[in-house]
Amino acid sequence: MYYKDLRDYLKVLEENGMLIRITNPINKDTELHPLVRLQYRGLPEEERKAFLFDNIYDCQDRRYSIPVVVGAMAASSHIYAIGLKRKVEEIPQTWIEAQVNPIDPVLVPSGPVQEVVHKGEELTKEGGGLEMFPIPISTPGFDNAPYITSGHWVTKDPETGKRNLGNYRGQVKSRNRLGCWAGRPQDISNHWRMCKERGVPLEAAVVIGVTPNVSYVAVSKVPYEQDELAVAGGLAGEPLELVKCKTVDLEVPANAEIVIEGEIPTDVVEPEGAFGEFTGYMGRRTITMFLNITCITHRRDPIYQAIISQFPPSESRKLVHIGSEAVMLKYLKVDCGLAGVQEVAMHEECAVWGYTVIQIKKKKPGDGDSKLVLDALENMDRFNGKMAIVVDEDINPKDPDAVNWALSFRMQPHRDVRITKVKGLHLDPSVMDPGELEKVTGPLGQLESSSLLIDATRKWPFPPVSLPKKEFMVRALELWEKEGLPELKLKEPWYGYSLGYWTEEEEEEAVLALQGKHYLTGERQASRKKKS
Repeated sequence: MYYKDLRDYLKVLEENGMLIRITNPINKDTELHPLVRLQYRGLPEEERKAFLFDNIYDCQDRRYSIPVVVGAMAASSHIYAIGLKRKVEEIPQTWIEAQVNPIDPVLVPSGPVQEVVHKGEELTKEGGGLEMFPIPISTPGFDNAPYITSGHWVTKDPETGKRNLGNYRGQVKSRNRLGCWAGRPQDISNHWRMCKERGVPLEAAVVIGVTPNVSYVAVSKVPYEQDELAVAGGLAGEPLELVKCKTVDLEVPANAEIVIEGEIPTDVVEPEGAFGEFTGYMGRRTITMFLNITCITHRRDPIYQAIISQFPPSESRKLVHIGSEAVMLKYLKVDCGLAGVQEVAMHEECAVWGYTVIQIKKKKPGDGDSKLVLDALENMDRFNGKMAIVVDEDINPKDPDAVNWALSFRMQPHRDVRITKVKGLHLDPSVMDPGELEKVTGPLGQLESSSLLIDATRKWPFPPVSLPKKEFMVRALELWEKEGLPELKLKEPWYGYSLGYWTEEEEEEAVLALQGKHYLTGERQASRKKKS
């Protein structure tokens, strides 16, 4: 069976040595996020862990009995895999199966998330409302407030009633008012505009502290027609249990830790930000929607969950990274029928936005297969990244060195590059001068941006890779280990192999060289002298 709730999952993380408990007092405003941030700037991914803080105070010396967990969803690919109860290499196929075979959620009469209910004056009294929770400041010294970073917002399409789940930042504005920043293409923004046309507010529920499958779909851009909670069921292999909210017509995970219910006005908006963003720069203040809170429910002893974002790599980028790769892989292989696509790699250090690499296995030499992939990307509604590069099956799409090698010697810009217009990301400071961006009054989605699509595959047979053949490198590894030399982390390619353009004579001459008979090659070449 899948994890029944967040605490069940945290227990497994701890048993696997993937959870660090911090019992010393920690200031949530000045110390918590900086401490976790250090592992993203000073440790390799495989050594990153989740952190659980249970002795928390704030800059006003207010003490909290509620613990905070950070990094539990995706501090690393290994943690993400534990969240799915799978091996790392099984994640892409698990995601494809969950999208192809989603499992609808089921409604239950009650759940732990509604053990404690706060309404009315409880939401505005001192220590009440959002003030109950130790919400950290993510970027101390730059952020203008604590922000909810793990808030999974549930809304419904006002026309169809179709449910949507998405993760958006929320500035804490008062005890009963929460900001909500979501870009124009986001589904919650579309729901808001539809409600605005009808002259009604948009009902919303913010879910915090869930099983990993729910977080994984909340940050991944699955097609609009799919219910993210059904895909979450597919990831878990069992239906997600939901309960009806107390004050809004929405359903939320019954075993969550905290749910914030309310209405988003559609007749007024207000400033929100600045906030440290995934691009590695501060997201500037913008005018956006906000939530008027009508009810907060939670478990008797809730755990507050935060997601660390900001400068890449980060937990939020790892969350988006794996799910987005899987969504694109399914789109190319299943929806577009491109069976030759082997792997999609969205580079975490580029914020899973600027740099995507698609590895393909061609049916035959040429550029037909790679052109089909580029065509599919141009028609993918939810792809609007900066660069997409198609590489051959012998190029590791996750290794920038290997990809840069392919870019240098397997493509020609005049022949193999396309530039296509996409929706602008206003958080990208290269799109427009930030000072000018603040003056934009129309929809931010109208900002002009573009994607660079590159075919970096071989178009014909190439000479062999200029490294010793595999058997010689394997022997060298044996000698290396025998000498007690430092542990190696080999990068592909680490041995030479043929790429189709190599004659029998050249192969024979290489064999002669290993037999010490290279003079025979010299004699052969001498017999072929020509006048210069």
